[in-house]
Amino acid sequence: MSFGMIRFMHKVSVFILTLAFSFNAFTRENTRLDSDWKFKSGESTNADTADFDDTDWQAVSIPHNWGWENAQQGKDYYRGPGWYRRELDIAPETGKRYFLRFEAASLVADAYLNGKLLGEHRGGFGAFCFEITTNLSAGGTNLLAVRVSNAWQPDIAPLSGDFSVYGGLYRPVHLIVTGAENFTPLDHGSPGVAWLQTSVNETQAVLDVTAQISNGTKKKQPQTLIAMVLNENGNPVASSEEKITLAPNMTAPYWLHLTVPQPHLWNGRKDPYLYKAVIQLRSAGEAGDSVEQQIGLRYYSVDPDKGFSLNGQPYHLHGVDKHQDRFNKGWAVSDADLDEDISLIKELGATVVRCAHYQHSDYFYNLCDQAGILVWAEIPQVNEINASPEFEETSRNQLLDLVRQNINHPSIFVWSLFNELWAGRPDPHRELQDLKIVANGEDTTRPTIAATSNDGMPQMNKIPDLLGWNIYPGWYSGWGGKDDFGKLLDKRQSDSRDGGFCVSEYGAGANIEQHEQNPKQPKTDGQWHPEEWQSLVHETAWAAMKERPFVWGTFVWCMFDFAVSTRHEGGIPGRNDKGLVSYDRKTKKDAFYFYKANWSEEPVLYITSRRFTERTNAVTDVKIYSNAGEVELSLNGISQGKRNNGTNDVFIWKDVKFSPGENQVETRAEHDGKSLSDSCVWILN
Repeated sequence: MSFGMIRFMHKVSVFILTLAFSFNAFTRENTRLDSDWKFKSGESTNADTADFDDTDWQAVSIPHNWGWENAQQGKDYYRGPGWYRRELDIAPETGKRYFLRFEAASLVADAYLNGKLLGEHRGGFGAFCFEITTNLSAGGTNLLAVRVSNAWQPDIAPLSGDFSVYGGLYRPVHLIVTGAENFTPLDHGSPGVAWLQTSVNETQAVLDVTAQISNGTKKKQPQTLIAMVLNENGNPVASSEEKITLAPNMTAPYWLHLTVPQPHLWNGRKDPYLYKAVIQLRSAGEAGDSVEQQIGLRYYSVDPDKGFSLNGQPYHLHGVDKHQDRFNKGWAVSDADLDEDISLIKELGATVVRCAHYQHSDYFYNLCDQAGILVWAEIPQVNEINASPEFEETSRNQLLDLVRQNINHPSIFVWSLFNELWAGRPDPHRELQDLKIVANGEDTTRPTIAATSNDGMPQMNKIPDLLGWNIYPGWYSGWGGKDDFGKLLDKRQSDSRDGGFCVSEYGAGANIEQHEQNPKQPKTDGQWHPEEWQSLVHETAWAAMKERPFVWGTFVWCMFDFAVSTRHEGGIPGRNDKGLVSYDRKTKKDAFYFYKANWSEEPVLYITSRRFTERTNAVTDVKIYSNAGEVELSLNGISQGKRNNGTNDVFIWKDVKFSPGENQVETRAEHDGKSLSDSCVWILN
């Protein structure tokens, strides 16, 4: 397939293991196992056995992780094993099957039930699932033990990276109960169902459904496989069914074909319309297992000269990169935390988010589906690879986890193969080609992509279908000053397979407590990261990218400050401070409002350098971000005049004179008939 002009026909969905379904005789049960866990850091011999004494272990709830306590202070953190234990009171019933699904465990997890190994999962970011039906005690009392280790492993990416790798069961654990015949949750922890959009336009959406169906009995089982698409009112708009016969003790794929006439398209931030997709088994008229998901119907294209289009219309991709950690929590974040994150990303006006540098949670992808925010999804192949069959196999499985678990999300539009591979390391070409083949084979509707930052291996940049450049003029040495951004972009057009590219990372650090009038480029690894410099870098970068249509997408590095144990810069140890929002999510930096003024439809009027309260210069420039056409500035109640049509929504008053002591800075504007105002106090000493 050619990706010079790429048109991808998409289906996508949210993975929901339904607790209830209106016409299901036996409902699939899904119970989160959040409480009643015990935990102990370090190795514990025989901790998988029922008679092991865990009375001195710590009581914890899941999600849970370790390492963040030291990492966010810039200290070495523990990378090694830890053990979890809890009882499961399950009396197995005939005709039912029982599964444990872990949404993630970092980095290696070995699960035991009643002293017997269920299996091992290698890789810290994808879900995995084990069947426990035959391992359950007839008496109903069972001991679940899980050994998790975040120790560095030569076969598991990331081998390195500019982020901390915590340990633990940091996403939820589920007990799933189904009938004897089911849509298997064992296929790389996926929903067992893929809704692929073979062809989508305004007239019709053609869907090809693949269901992985498992027969847990010793007999052939005649079934009826039914698939249905319902609109937001619950009315069916398409359906298909087929008589099938399940072979004994076997899992096999089955296919259905549906056409949705006159589809209501999923149209990004403008209209993220979601249908409900239901697939079900029936036997002798009685309903069996079912999986209910949400799907968004759309298509898109990437033109190397004109940029990105969604549903046949130009659609600008501008957004942020995001890590999954949180201040004082590490990776064990709550749904409420992710709700806040997506709310801030929406407020910014972003249309796209890059989930760096690994698979993020299904819940966050769901939020992006519902918000209409497109997603770049990637595996944790960062900086370097290990040229061994074991590393290649683990990386392949990480990619399969990512794709099979998330293939039904409308938000995801690319699968990423690597981030910033270093030159001079083992030759990665064959592994990268193999990963691309896997991704394109698993999902014919989405392209592959990668993010690069150097010219050391130029041909590797042409292996993925699309390319992103991580570039840092005005910040890291070797990239030039902030005013070099435009000419650097012009040099990169020939690097990708087809000429266009996105800017997958750019930005600068900022400590919200550090300020400087007329700042100069600071030292990246120094202790002085004034907030004003970050703003200047973003103003210059956005102006350069905005006027170049071959830059089909832009991603700010990054949305939130995050922890890196090895960083000691910007006045805060253990912190990458390039975020538009502080690590604790309490402070939106000035640059946040620059992008909100440029990207959001909400009215914006914001005085920059507002935290620069103590001043020593009586004469200074005043800068305001606003998407209003005209802005007025007042100082101590006296108008300093109006400015019209600020460049990229930046309004500047030169050489404003302040009085000793407190100075009241105020601004007013009108936007779509609404009166806007903002104010702050600066003190001249």
